[in-house]
Amino acid sequence: MVGTLLTASAAAFLLALLSAVTGFGGGVLLLPVFTALFGLRVAVPVLTLTQLSSNAARVWLNRPELHWRLAGRFAAGAVPLAVTGALLLAHAPLAALKRLLGVFLLAVVAWRRIGARPSRPTERTFVAVGAASGLGSALLGSVGPLTAPFFLAYGLTRAAYVGTEAAAALTLHLSKTVGYAAAGLIGRDVLLLGAALTPATLAGAWVGRRVVGRISDRVFVVLVEAGLVVAAVLLLAGR
Repeated sequence: MVGTLLTASAAAFLLALLSAVTGFGGGVLLLPVFTALFGLRVAVPVLTLTQLSSNAARVWLNRPELHWRLAGRFAAGAVPLAVTGALLLAHAPLAALKRLLGVFLLAVVAWRRIGARPSRPTERTFVAVGAASGLGSALLGSVGPLTAPFFLAYGLTRAAYVGTEAAAALTLHLSKTVGYAAAGLIGRDVLLLGAALTPATLAGAWVGRRVVGRISDRVFVVLVEAGLVVAAVLLLAGR
C-alpha cells in the first residue's frame, strides 16, 4: 500500500506541475495511472478530489490575472451537467466517449496547425462549453483538453489562461464531488486517498507557477497543443 501511495503521489506531483504550466493535462494523464493502481470506479472520484486541490492552488496563485466573469459563464453550464454525469458514472459506456474526445482533440490541433483560427468565442459560448465539459468530465474523469481551444481562441495566455481555466474547473469538480457522493462512490478509502495525494498536487502546482512565468506566449501555446496531442493519443489508445 505504501508503494502504491508513493507511486500515485509522484504521478500527482508531476502532472500537477504540467497542469500549472499548460492549464490542463494532469487529469487526462493521471486517469490511466490511477486506474491501473485503484480501478476505474475508484480512480475517477479520487482523481476528482486531487484535482480540487490542484485547481484551487492554481486559482490562488494566478488570481491577479483571472477572468472571473468568463469562469462564471462556464460554471453556469458545467454545474448541472457535472452532477448529472456523476450520477450516471456507474452505468455509462466510457470507451466510445473517450475515443470521440480523442478524435476531436486531434482535429482541433490539425486545424490550428494548417493556419485556421476560430473566431473569438463570446462569453455566452462558455455556457455551452461548460455544459459539455461538465458531463464529459463527470464520466471520463477529466476533459481539460476539450476546453483549451476555446480559452486560447478567446485570447487568454499564460497566467490568465491557467487561472481562469482552473477557476472554471474548480466549480466543475466541486459539483462532481457532490454527485459522486450522492451516487455512493465516495467512501472512506476514496477520501483517505484524496487527502494523502493533496500535498503532492499542491507542491506540483506551486513549482509549475514558477515555470509558467518564464516562458513566452508562443512557447506556451506550443506546449498546450503538444499536450492536446498527447491527451488525444492516450484517449484513443485506452480501453
